[in-house]
Amino acid sequence: MISAIAGEGTAQNRVSTRGFLADVLAGLTAEPKTLSPKYFYDSAGSELFDAICEQEEYYPTCTEISILRTHANDMAKAIGADAMVVEYGAGSMEKIRILLDALVTPVAFVPVDISEAHLIASARDLSRAYPSLAVQQVVADFTKPVQLPAPPRPVSRCVALFFGSTIGNFDPDPTVAILRSIGDTVGPEGGLLIGVDLQKDEDRLVRAYDDAAGITADFNLNLLTRINRELGGDFVLKRFRHLVRYDRDLGRIEMHLESLVDQSVRVAGRAFNFVAGETIHTENSYKYTLASFDDLATRAGFRRDQHWTDGEGLFAELFYTRTP
Repeated sequence: MISAIAGEGTAQNRVSTRGFLADVLAGLTAEPKTLSPKYFYDSAGSELFDAICEQEEYYPTCTEISILRTHANDMAKAIGADAMVVEYGAGSMEKIRILLDALVTPVAFVPVDISEAHLIASARDLSRAYPSLAVQQVVADFTKPVQLPAPPRPVSRCVALFFGSTIGNFDPDPTVAILRSIGDTVGPEGGLLIGVDLQKDEDRLVRAYDDAAGITADFNLNLLTRINRELGGDFVLKRFRHLVRYDRDLGRIEMHLESLVDQSVRVAGRAFNFVAGETIHTENSYKYTLASFDDLATRAGFRRDQHWTDGEGLFAELFYTRTP
């Protein structure tokens, strides 16, 4: 069923145009210029990301799905019966179906996402497929505390899911803060099942974020389209290009939008100047070892109980318990 709270969110959770504008203006006045990747996910951006996940070069999705299919029963045992399961950055909710088929009497599933229309549509589809499951979606920015709906019956524990290596978008200190916030949400002895992209060959990493079909480029440029539509911007997309870099020292992929010419762009009546070759830094994607991610999780109050990976060691699912 869809909860009465579903699709409504709260004043604290709902993403506001005012907040979007404030973040964009701050980012475009920064040195270097930057925009938050959380604003990728309007309806068009969410659809483009789904298309990225189908590209041959983008290994994280197919690899994670393989891990989930192989180890779903073990993951379900780690989560336990009668759990309230909360998925951060739920998106199209395809991966959760693999786990739902293995879980024992889950009390409720709470998908959390910033893209309201996409979240509501995906939650309705999931609810039709699992009519006995309480699906209680929350429109929210998961980088901030998320208020969960009341479950329909008592739960044994609350377990957060964070698939897709989304956590890699954040620098280490914000990552610890997000993990700590998740820990506060699930409570003592609550669980966290999280997908982490592992360190690997640089060429494979770059190709994953710069696919031959140009879907990731369209996804990146769609952020400018959204600014034009929602904030009165006048970006000319053909004057920018998608750019991918790998920073070996920091162990992260970086996505940028590079200005191809000297130009001035207006957003909400304010002018921002670009020189040719200047970039807007739009996303990071950190790659970890098990030990390096454990260090962050430990700082946030979690201990690792189990992990599962693929045969090539490309990706890992880590299961943590919140310590008292």
